[in-house]
Amino acid sequence: MKALELYALSYVLNSLWQIPVIFLAAWIASRLARKSGPRIEHRIWVSALILETILPACPIQPVDLWRRLAALLSFGGGRHDGDARILLGPAIANGAGAIHFPPFLVAALLIAYSAVLLYLSGRLAWGLWQAHLMLRHSKPVPSQGELAQSCVRASRVLNEQKRPSSHAIEIATSPMISGPVTVGVGRWVLLVPPGFLEGVAPDDLDALLAHEFAHMARRDFAKNILYGLLSIPASHHPLLWLTRARLAESRELVCDAQAADALAGRESYARSLLRLASMLSESTTAGAMHAVAIFDTNNFERRIMDLKQKRSEFRGIRRVAVLGVCSTIALAACVSALALRMDVTEPENQNHPFIPTSVNVKDLKIVHKEPPVYPAEAKASGDTKNGPVVLDVIVGKTGEVENIRVKKSLREDYDKAAIDAVRNWRWEPFRPTGEPVEVKTTVTIVYSLKK
Repeated sequence: MKALELYALSYVLNSLWQIPVIFLAAWIASRLARKSGPRIEHRIWVSALILETILPACPIQPVDLWRRLAALLSFGGGRHDGDARILLGPAIANGAGAIHFPPFLVAALLIAYSAVLLYLSGRLAWGLWQAHLMLRHSKPVPSQGELAQSCVRASRVLNEQKRPSSHAIEIATSPMISGPVTVGVGRWVLLVPPGFLEGVAPDDLDALLAHEFAHMARRDFAKNILYGLLSIPASHHPLLWLTRARLAESRELVCDAQAADALAGRESYARSLLRLASMLSESTTAGAMHAVAIFDTNNFERRIMDLKQKRSEFRGIRRVAVLGVCSTIALAACVSALALRMDVTEPENQNHPFIPTSVNVKDLKIVHKEPPVYPAEAKASGDTKNGPVVLDVIVGKTGEVENIRVKKSLREDYDKAAIDAVRNWRWEPFRPTGEPVEVKTTVTIVYSLKK
């Protein structure tokens, strides 16, 4: 299987349980931070979306981080070369603890995942193309009279955010939409249906423009595109869609707060929202998939209640405490999600049905043993060496040697003599559970010739 296929399968499997861990942590943190204002809540859900898409692709486990940190902090503690192998997955004997997927199931899963990625990529591209067509077929609305005065009043949102003035914003009509939407990245455009502005009262027009100007000041259209791209790899998970819904909900609360603060107040702004909602109740507001509109989420009731409630945001020490608790929850969730990670690998030898059990040679009972023959040429010429030859030996189910590999060499002629001797050794079959199994062990042959 190709490395890309293994990576995709690993990403999908790890996202199944890592995304719920992050979502639960974000939900708890957002509930705790709700009185700290919608900005904190919105940032929590943005962070959750980023973590939900990145953590399944992260190959590092907490135990690896701890071991690496311990190695760095240990003075003279030696090298830890073996730790790097943990990133490739845990060592498994006889396949114990491994989850085996049939080839047809792996193929079906990868095909389904590829189809989802292709569909969502096409959906994102189609939404951007729709936004392009909306801009292309729109007609600019002259900013004059009551509209110009409303733009000036609503532009306080831009001034608070230190963004360009309302002169950098265009208002246009488009027949492709049924309600106001904001589109554009470098060019900010508020699109409205033809004839819509004529039926809006001045106070309501101020509220509409202030809300949409807040979207522009926050660059929410560009962020929507970024969130869409970021979400594609993990969009197979329903909780990621719920995370995006919570993100959009908190985003609208932020824009409502900014618009209300820039205008006559929260009560007046809430009444304007109710009147605008009544005007748009029989139509769908968003005309493009990634456009942002004043009523493009299903949390209108919460928005009104939030505006009508008295603001009692946490400040000072209480705010710092809430942020500290939320950060602790986020850290615990990340560590927990990484601890649940499972690496997907293929057997190193496809012709071998399992990995032999590693046992100490002392735990094997030998029934036939031949001593190695000292290399005759070395003995005759006096070119002798003393020392060990270490061999990795695979003993089959019958007790016979199936494979030998030199683990530590002394010299080629000594290695060959050791292999020739050990190849004829016989052990009793190893039966850990009653049935004989193939095992891997280490045999050391020590050459010692007195001079």
